[in-house]
Amino acid sequence: MRTFLLRALLLAGFAGGAQAALPTYELTIRDGHFEPASIEVPARQRFKIVVHNAGSGPTEFESTPLRVEKVLSPGVTSFVVIHPLKPGRYPFFDEFHMDLPEGEIIAR
Repeated sequence: MRTFLLRALLLAGFAGGAQAALPTYELTIRDGHFEPASIEVPARQRFKIVVHNAGSGPTEFESTPLRVEKVLSPGVTSFVVIHPLKPGRYPFFDEFHMDLPEGEIIAR
């Protein structure tokens, strides 16, 4: 019985670790400017955005329709995972720099 349980646990661990990596997109925010300003992603698929603050002050990656918010200190890199999106355009902005243009995610 122990051998059976051990094998089942090992197989479950390998199956969980065999998940495919999420598609990943890089986004740099420099004093409220997004690089790139637009990110194109496949619709109906989870993905990750790695956000880097290359500016001199705090920054925020925020999107109301995506219900995501991430504040970063200068020099910090972090990430957000976005749920599968329907085709469309999803704006994001830096709340510390509301006077600058928004960025957008385009799901196709």
